[in-house]
Amino acid sequence: METFWTNLYESPETVIDLYHEHGTSEQFHSELKSDMNVERLPSGKFVVNAILLKLAMLSFNILRFIGQTSLAFPDALPYKTDSKRKRLRKVIDDLIRVAVKIVRHARQTCIRLWEQDPWLACFKQVYSVCCNL
Repeated sequence: METFWTNLYESPETVIDLYHEHGTSEQFHSELKSDMNVERLPSGKFVVNAILLKLAMLSFNILRFIGQTSLAFPDALPYKTDSKRKRLRKVIDDLIRVAVKIVRHARQTCIRLWEQDPWLACFKQVYSVCCNL
């Protein structure tokens, strides 16, 4: 049995939904602090910290988009999952830190992806979605 005391003028179902969404908000806040490494802002100046926080939020949103886009292709994932979202640390480890090799040949430089990478199919599909925006 759960008891909620509130001064909101909403229906009990709406209050319970808001309470559960608060937990999701706390998870996002925790990811922003720990995975984006902004637990302690480096400067004593408010303006500098505001700029750094805005850059962290922009990076956070881009990584969240990449993570949600990767979950839209369940056949390309190297494992089966029923999760609705992907933690930022997993997005960084799986899709941002992709194994590549820089090749210089005939006065040209190109990047070659490792073809044995289990995340390569997912990476290609997410990249194609991002390029078509």
